[in-house]
Amino acid sequence: MDFTPTPEQQAARELAASIFGDLSTHERLKAAGTGCDPALWKTLCASGLPGAVEEVGLLGLVLLLEEQGRTTAQVPYAATCAYGLLPVAAHGTDEQRARLLPGLRDGTLVAAGAFPPRAASAVRGEGGGWRLTGSFPAVPWLREATHVLVPARLPGGAETGCFLAEVVAAGSVEPVELTAPWSAGRLTLAATPAERLGDADTCGSVLSVARTAFAGLQAGVCAGSLARAVEYTTTREQFGRPLAANQGVMLRAADAYMDTEAIRVTAYEAAWRHDEALPARTHALTAAWWASEAGKRVVHAGQHLHGGMGADLDHPVHRHFLWGRQLDSYLGSAPELLAELGELLTEEAA
Repeated sequence: MDFTPTPEQQAARELAASIFGDLSTHERLKAAGTGCDPALWKTLCASGLPGAVEEVGLLGLVLLLEEQGRTTAQVPYAATCAYGLLPVAAHGTDEQRARLLPGLRDGTLVAAGAFPPRAASAVRGEGGGWRLTGSFPAVPWLREATHVLVPARLPGGAETGCFLAEVVAAGSVEPVELTAPWSAGRLTLAATPAERLGDADTCGSVLSVARTAFAGLQAGVCAGSLARAVEYTTTREQFGRPLAANQGVMLRAADAYMDTEAIRVTAYEAAWRHDEALPARTHALTAAWWASEAGKRVVHAGQHLHGGMGADLDHPVHRHFLWGRQLDSYLGSAPELLAELGELLTEEAA
């Protein structure tokens, strides 16, 4: 295994760090509320970073999402790449790729994902097309999306397929608020026309890629939280010395650092294996488990080390806490992920 970024991955990472660092400021995040920052999204797309994911691979995307997580930048970058650009590039037909990829690259198309799989169903419509029926209580970035990727049961109920539907064709989209400000919506599908993407294995592949990508995002969120805690505790004095001089503070920060590194390295491994076309499903589950279990510990530590300031909404550290808790349960909570991993390992052993 070699997680050393390629020159292309490093250049993309530095560009992302520059854009997010310059534009995802505390003032702009306050102005955005719980929605997207359209100016930031426009700048990100103009830089070519969404389209660059096809070149830098899933490991490159994890590196880029780390930079987004550090600043909690409110753009649908992870969703568009994990549920749009990468699935279409990997599983789409030639016609689907030619029609959809240009818009996903330049940001005129935005994808959301109704994952993890729930109770939607798909049936053949007139002319051989597909129609979807079902409801999803909270889909991140749905309010910004033009397309939504939906896992749905095929006729007979034995298999689940992936379907891409236009949001404007859905039965209804109602705004909902999540823990994190992810511009979410409640999606209701009522015989909504859709096109199938890939085959019976596509849904599992998309879920593994998404879990790896969002684990990378969590690594960035935790790194940003820890960096803010270090800055605060080294400059804030109590009884004539910095808070960071207290052993308890140092130990709490050290534990948070080790947890952050565990999230990062497991996400890197899962992404690297995916890019090398090696089996990566168990590794994606491992990365997702660390992102959930360790991620919440890190953002709680960041909040705690800020003392009373951590509860002040005018202080930016609270965003890392909200994002970290959202990512803690997104695409499966730690117990669910561990149970799924155990079942998969048992199947492989058998």
